[in-house]
Amino acid sequence: MKQVRPDVRLWTGISAIAVAALLLTEFLVRAVMGSRPELDESEALAEFMTRNSTQTLIIILIDTVLMASLIVFLSGFRQIITHARHDLQWIADIGFGAGLVFVTVTMVGDAMEAGSALDTVGLRADPSAIRALTEGHIVMFGATGCVLLALVSLASGYVTLASRALPAWTGWLALAVGVANLCWMPSTFGGTSDSSFFSAGGVGVAVFATFPWLVWVIAVGVVTIRGRRARVALRSVGVPA
Repeated sequence: MKQVRPDVRLWTGISAIAVAALLLTEFLVRAVMGSRPELDESEALAEFMTRNSTQTLIIILIDTVLMASLIVFLSGFRQIITHARHDLQWIADIGFGAGLVFVTVTMVGDAMEAGSALDTVGLRADPSAIRALTEGHIVMFGATGCVLLALVSLASGYVTLASRALPAWTGWLALAVGVANLCWMPSTFGGTSDSSFFSAGGVGVAVFATFPWLVWVIAVGVVTIRGRRARVALRSVGVPA
């Protein structure tokens, strides 16, 4: 009986496409919610979270599935690299481990944000509790996430260029993303305003640090699927892939 093995390139691509779809859905839900009031505006903050508690919990659920997809992607990417160059495994393991820590930190931040939403479900919203939970999770989504994503990106860029398992431009893109995340580490000193460009967990971090990394994930996923199709086409005509 022929043994069937999971296609690592296929699953790496599928998980990356799932990340793209979930990210788009999450963005649309957040767009409906609008901007969060300042943390010292107690009444407005409580009213905002009460009004958007359902949307917030939906976003947390989406983000949980997104993080699960990222675990599959990170595992597949590591396997692709180590299959091409086994001597690079220790560097690939650094990227994989940092990626898992990023997923863990994100899930903790999601749990704190979900706590803010649950504080309003069947209860009278407590602005002080919402403020404390918000101040905690924006640091995780901001500077802490930037440090971890920088490590993932720099390690991924190096092993991509060294192994040539994927096109070189994906390696250079990963290195650029790593540098961008390093540049946004000081955002933790930028305050908590949701509308400020340089605040902790603000617009700047999302646009120039987190989002570029997710673009790299999606790009690698598309490349792996296209590469798999090319290999299948070559095998079908008897040419070694």
